[in-house]
Amino acid sequence: DLYYILYLIYCKNAYYLIFFKGMKSPMLAPSLLSADFGNLEKAIKQIEENNGSVVHIDVMDGQFVPEITYGQPIVRSIRKLTKLPFDVHLMVDNPEQQIESFAKAGADWIDFHLEATNHAHRLIQMIHDFGKKAGVAICPGTPISALSELLESADIILVMTVNPGWGGQKIIPSCVKKVVDLKNIRQKKGYKFLIGVDGGVNSETLAYVKDAGADVIVSGSAFFNNTLNWS
Repeated sequence: DLYYILYLIYCKNAYYLIFFKGMKSPMLAPSLLSADFGNLEKAIKQIEENNGSVVHIDVMDGQFVPEITYGQPIVRSIRKLTKLPFDVHLMVDNPEQQIESFAKAGADWIDFHLEATNHAHRLIQMIHDFGKKAGVAICPGTPISALSELLESADIILVMTVNPGWGGQKIIPSCVKKVVDLKNIRQKKGYKFLIGVDGGVNSETLAYVKDAGADVIVSGSAFFNNTLNWS
């Protein structure tokens, strides 16, 4: 409806405002992976009422990662429940086959794994062609040097600080250094991408990733267990 369209325009403008003026505080992106799948409406309400800025939606195919979660029909059905932007994290093989359907289902940001495609730059262009923000995620074993040709065109770099596939894991400290390095590259080159952190964020590690310079912080288990202590 009109209000939803205006909201998305506002979000888009605010997004670029963040790029050019700098982000004073990071955005919290609670992951539905750790929510009660039987009551996603309640989970989204919890996100809205507890400082959530983005709804992080982990899509798993049982191939790129062992588990299977949910697909386009679920995203489509919960889209009407909130005006918060949806960050759809595709933990799937051949992500180029899923972009159009998730864009039409209601995704605002679409993240794919660098390790899952041979044509990452083309995939960023495809996401942009659908009017969405393009994110590139990297697993713990992937160095940031592999992103060198993508940083200028990507909107979000999502640093996995655990091995992807399931929630509740402990953060891998060495991965947080990637956030610091990406922040330095962004400043030096004048790039505009946001830096996201996904995995192992709880009350003990939250300050650690904030201090490293993360712009978007994904939290699942700690958020939905009410132990994150976001402030």
